[in-house]
Amino acid sequence: MRPRLQKRTGILFAFCLFLLFGLFARAFLLQVVQGSSLASQAASQQQDIVEVPGLRGSILDRNGQPLAGSEPGASIYATPYQVKDAPEEAKQIAGALDADPDDVLDAITQPGGFSYVERKVDLKHADRVEKLGLEGVGQIPDTLRVRPQGDIASQVIGAVSDEGEGLTGLEASENDVLKGQNGERRLVKDALGDPIRLDNVRDAKDGEPVQLTLDATIQAEAEKVLSEIADQHDPVNASAIVMDAKNSNILAMANWPPVNLDDLGDADPEDLLNVGTSYTYEPGSTFKAFTVASALENGTVTPSSTFTLAPSIQVYDRTIEESHPRGTVNLSVGDILAQSSNVGAVTIGLEMGGRKFSKWIGRFGFGQKTGISYPGEEQGIVLPYSDWSGSTIGNVPIGQGLAVTPIQMVQAYGALANGGILRTPRLIDKVGGQTVPEDEGKRVISPKVAAEVRDMLKGVLAPGGTASEVSVPGYTLAGKTGTAQIATENGYSDTRYVASFMGVAPADDPAIVVSIMVNEPKNGHTGAEAAAPGFGELAAFTLPYLGVPTDQ
Repeated sequence: MRPRLQKRTGILFAFCLFLLFGLFARAFLLQVVQGSSLASQAASQQQDIVEVPGLRGSILDRNGQPLAGSEPGASIYATPYQVKDAPEEAKQIAGALDADPDDVLDAITQPGGFSYVERKVDLKHADRVEKLGLEGVGQIPDTLRVRPQGDIASQVIGAVSDEGEGLTGLEASENDVLKGQNGERRLVKDALGDPIRLDNVRDAKDGEPVQLTLDATIQAEAEKVLSEIADQHDPVNASAIVMDAKNSNILAMANWPPVNLDDLGDADPEDLLNVGTSYTYEPGSTFKAFTVASALENGTVTPSSTFTLAPSIQVYDRTIEESHPRGTVNLSVGDILAQSSNVGAVTIGLEMGGRKFSKWIGRFGFGQKTGISYPGEEQGIVLPYSDWSGSTIGNVPIGQGLAVTPIQMVQAYGALANGGILRTPRLIDKVGGQTVPEDEGKRVISPKVAAEVRDMLKGVLAPGGTASEVSVPGYTLAGKTGTAQIATENGYSDTRYVASFMGVAPADDPAIVVSIMVNEPKNGHTGAEAAAPGFGELAAFTLPYLGVPTDQ
């Protein structure tokens, strides 16, 4: 009996030992092998991590008025498998969001476990959806990009993605400054899933502001002027720039056609182009001011120099004629500018010589970026003197055979306006509260020559000038019209033009420099018809607005 009892006791002991080992193995599995995973699952059942969006920094005008800002919002989402009656719920959600029921139905019936119904919803509409209490429909915190001044300066400001990243314009180039950092909060729940505590894990951090030199009031007026030009002339695109002549601050940089930054679905990439910095064109006769300024500074001519000019001039294989037929005339340098004489400008260019003139073109900043704080600036097209042909000196003095941007023309006319200093145009005033220094610039011509050229440019708006119909009561104006044929594969077009006007006001003590560029206008294609009136309208508004005293 005793051996059998000992055997049974041994078996029982072994069985108990096996059970104990199994318990230890199970405990090891749960606590060591699966411990972190199980703990994570338990935590996920007892708590949620709620992301708190950081607001994107504001973009302000020079007076602190917000051109773009941010406010709290929400994005509405669906878990389609939880939706019970999709058609009915779609109608209710669409009513709450003022959305298309078909779009909502498509969103809440998508395959998978998650789909967005609508992104970037304001809190008013988000609250309407929440009050519906629909199963399978929820919302997550988000931020909205708002524009209190409307869509002014839309191409300059640029677009932001649904994820809060800058896509174009200043929103893209200043993204690191503007972008906020999201915070986190932990929502602790009881066994029934009800919230009992909200803990702050990481604070959200708002982005910093960027303050521009733009003036929202002048910007709105510039866009109004472009809209009127577009109504009358139906161009491909157009640009208007207003710059402070004293410090080169950009007060307005307007584009046409406008773009809705909140609805980019049908927008062409070119619609987002900031024409003022990214569009190149041949300047035509507006460039003649630099032909004359260079010749004066170089000593080739004086303001009293007079030329006998035939109806045309031959330069190698090219014959240059006037825009309107005339006989042989005697014109002073000032008359050549006022009447926009092609033959006269080429004659001055020939007197100066191509090598010298090529250097002056570079000194005025053409063929290189201005350095304005804006992404994607073009540098224009200027041939080095080594690539000039014999007839190039017959093209360049009248603004053909080279390409510029509107901002380059504003910069160069700024040197004529401020006494001969070429400065980088300034668009950004402050970044995160830190002031962006003004460019001291470099002297390119003497104050005397700058004043002489401005005095000659008064004649453009005087009787007999190409823009004699433009005037602003109480102020003397100076400027230059430009009408440039567009170059094609088959030579210069006889039907497609770029019309432009460069203006300075007041002429004797300039406060502003204005550029108007109209690409392929209809119903009048010249600078005098399509662009000069816009300068007059902008000057008439801006000068009194800035408190510039009259000079008459």
